[in-house]
Amino acid sequence: QVQLVESGGGLVQAGGSLRLSCAASGSLFGFNAMGWYRQAPGKQRELVAAITSGDSTNYADSVKGRFTISRDNAKNSVYLQMNSLKPEDTAVYYCRANTDVGGYWGQGTQVTVSS
Repeated sequence: QVQLVESGGGLVQAGGSLRLSCAASGSLFGFNAMGWYRQAPGKQRELVAAITSGDSTNYADSVKGRFTISRDNAKNSVYLQMNSLKPEDTAVYYCRANTDVGGYWGQGTQVTVSS
């Protein structure tokens, strides 16, 4: 069973930055993609950013130019650098690891951006 543990969330003022980390209990090489999702109160969970095993990335339009996803295979970790944060970025952020037959979720980390 794969475990994903997120960290790095917190409270930040608008315009500030945070870096989220997701540590996997095993190698990342078994996953075809890793992603960050978020869910705000009363809203559906949405994809924020994803990175494939070949290091291709894609981003939600709302975060392009502000967020950067990266991975460190040696540390079995994926990161989300979030800059120029806005109040609308407030949500619980979840890490996801995709396989060919399904995937795994982390427990989530809260990000709160004050105006």
